[in-house]
Amino acid sequence: MPSYRAIQEECCEANRALPATGLVDLTFGNVSVADRELGVFAIKPSGVEYDKLRPEDMVVIGFDGALVAGSLRPSSDTPTHRRLLLAFEGIRSVVHTHSRNAVAFAQAGLDLPCFGTTHCDYFHGAVPVTRALTPAEVAGDYEWATGDVIVERFAALEPLQVPGVLVRNHGPFAWAASGAKAVETALALEIVADLAMKTLALNPQAAPAPTYLLDKHFFRKHGPTAYYGQPC
Repeated sequence: MPSYRAIQEECCEANRALPATGLVDLTFGNVSVADRELGVFAIKPSGVEYDKLRPEDMVVIGFDGALVAGSLRPSSDTPTHRRLLLAFEGIRSVVHTHSRNAVAFAQAGLDLPCFGTTHCDYFHGAVPVTRALTPAEVAGDYEWATGDVIVERFAALEPLQVPGVLVRNHGPFAWAASGAKAVETALALEIVADLAMKTLALNPQAAPAPTYLLDKHFFRKHGPTAYYGQPC
């Protein structure tokens, strides 16, 4: 029988890191981590306090949606995580929070504009907001439909270059190649949402950062020409 301990440990560590970031209130946040070779992912159990989480508590779900390991009920957002992991093949981890500034943009139905280099370092352009779900989508397989509207919004976007989204009336999802990096991306999303709100408060007509500056800052940290930081 395969061992899922590695992804359970990574998933537990990432979930336990959420409170210290300030991204979560109560238990409003979850992280999943996938093993693509085994076709499974681990995810936080529903409603369990972060400081009580243990690796063995992480619920393991198959990419087909079947319960593989764990005795606790998985996060209610599990179908959304599964939808994103299936659609965005370059990612291993998804984070969902209700971080306050990002939620404010989601509730306002606004893309999160890129005003400066802090944003450029993580997201190659505005962080998009989805359309609202329809009454039929909410009444049906709601969490899967949440994933569907995200995937729909990314039809013309590269998820590895814009590793986050705002679900209309709901909140942010972010993703990356590891649990730790996905949490970092979710934190960066909240930081740039806070900066954007302050920018718009000071100047409602503020213009986005120019494309040449966006490209410079994003691609010096990402892709084959990156030179920021130390080589692995």
